[in-house]
Amino acid sequence: MEKRTEISELGEFGLINRLNTQASFYHPTARGIGDDAAVLGNGDTLSLVTTDMLLEGVHFDLSFTPLQHLGYKAVAVNVSDIAAMNGIPKQITVGIGLSNRFSVEAVEALYEGIRYACADFKVDLVGGDTTASHSGLVISITALGEVAKNKVCYRNTAKANDIVCVTGDLGAAYVGLQVLEREKQVYLSNPEVQPELSAYDYLVKRQLKPSARMDIIHELADLGIVPTSMIDISDGLASELMHLTSQSGTEVQVYEDKLPIDTLAYNTAVEFNLDPITCVLNGGEDYELLFTISQEDYEKVKKHADIHFIGFMKAKESGNVLITKNGNAVSLKAQGWVHF
Repeated sequence: MEKRTEISELGEFGLINRLNTQASFYHPTARGIGDDAAVLGNGDTLSLVTTDMLLEGVHFDLSFTPLQHLGYKAVAVNVSDIAAMNGIPKQITVGIGLSNRFSVEAVEALYEGIRYACADFKVDLVGGDTTASHSGLVISITALGEVAKNKVCYRNTAKANDIVCVTGDLGAAYVGLQVLEREKQVYLSNPEVQPELSAYDYLVKRQLKPSARMDIIHELADLGIVPTSMIDISDGLASELMHLTSQSGTEVQVYEDKLPIDTLAYNTAVEFNLDPITCVLNGGEDYELLFTISQEDYEKVKKHADIHFIGFMKAKESGNVLITKNGNAVSLKAQGWVHF
């Protein structure tokens, strides 16, 4: 009997790696499976292609996710992948699977959010597909972008002594999800009780309507900085750090007191009996940028209000570590989103 291997045994990235070893290229493909976007072409300007699929009940819950926000988020997460390659998004295509419970007005609301995102990120909606779905709403978006050949950023190019940078604040999206899940349970137990979300506006927005950090990409370009490696934070900071180290053959040392977390996210995590630093490291869905820069570029960005310097890359020695506020070195573990 042929052996059956469960997908959960490999996990998402083990499955991707396994499929990647079986892939063949017949055209000018600079980078295929394994980065935030595929890189096509061999001229001075490279084309970027990325696809993300969002499934109802897996990636979103329509009981607390407005369709306009969902449409916006679906675009933003793809634009974020283009940003992570240091590229500029140009076009998107949208595929949706619809069950018969969705009205024309509901689909229009979804596309209203998609159009808002297109306006914000200056991308053109150029095509797609619509089909029936027997298992809820499915959204699949493909984003196309461009990047100069000498400015493209990969995951496997970090070097020892590079400085590790992260934009914005982390953990808020995960904490916002906890708030939404709690209010959903309160509503289900008593539909007369209205959700209490006003005190958590920032956290809820970070979960329902994240943005892509194209502003940082433009600012780095203005400063003449090309990161030595880059990735966006979708599955959690620790997980993304592991991608950079494993693919570039390095290790990382980060510092707990340098990890950025919003005050409201910190206090709300404590309210939910969650460790705020665990939320920062493993929460995911922040869609901030994690990147490394050379020591020489530090002076150019050291005063940037929204770029935080959280550690440095090092040669392979004793593993990836987190230096706690007490000065203890603990092994850095990735415990973020598990897809299978």
